Amino acid sequence: MSNQKQDWYLEYEVHNNRPGLLGDVASILGMLSINIVTINGVESIQGKVNRRRGLLIRADDAKKIELLGSILEKVESISLRKLRQPTILDLLAVRHGRYIERDSEDKRTFRFIREEIGVLVDFMAEIFKREGNQLVGIRGMPRVGKTESTVAACVSANRRWTFISSTLIRQTVRNQLTLDEMGEGHVYLIDGIVSTMRSTEKHAMLMREIMRMPYTKVIEHPDVFVRETEYNISDFDYIIELRNDPDEEITYENIETGFSGFDLP
Repeated sequence: MSNQKQDWYLEYEVHNNRPGLLGDVASILGMLSINIVTINGVESIQGKVNRRRGLLIRADDAKKIELLGSILEKVESISLRKLRQPTILDLLAVRHGRYIERDSEDKRTFRFIREEIGVLVDFMAEIFKREGNQLVGIRGMPRVGKTESTVAACVSANRRWTFISSTLIRQTVRNQLTLDEMGEGHVYLIDGIVSTMRSTEKHAMLMREIMRMPYTKVIEHPDVFVRETEYNISDFDYIIELRNDPDEEITYENIETGFSGFDLP
């Protein structure tokens, strides 16, 4: 038996919310020496209650988790939904008590509205904590909070961020990086409109170099970036959509060839 403890995500749906049900589940975990790290009710991001509970649990033996699953399958008051090592979405579900909305066709696309920025920041921070080459695209209309959310996620994940192009305070178009702006732990922030439609050849060369780096890149307006470069939307690991309200349309109708007033001063 391994003494190395691992976290697992347990989720079950309640059919008969009888008194003492949670205590019974906790007792089963206790008898197997499985610790409860976090527990929360879980509902959809839109607030529609589905009577599910999510638990982050910790065990020192995977066989205990297998046995737990077999036991919970026999409990008539609940239905076991998930028992696995936690994904980013599992961690956020148990932390915030709700699921993130995900596109039914493109599983890489996640949707948020402005009042859910706290959840968005946590979601991006979990992405940034992972080392390696990750490409994240953010869609959204001007002043909805795209850049601010990205910076806040970098702070939460203890990552250094570098603006390659931006319009947050004033237009930024970088042509080179300093030595302390390269290396692990960096997140590069790119405005897809500025970098492709209002930049120089030196900036384009820097962009190509950064895109080859095995570090996290966040690109605002990924659709424009894809349209104006050799990259495809399928190259992105995550696509995030941020709206002021659920019905807001993200549109690029104001963009003209070679120049745009979209999100620019």
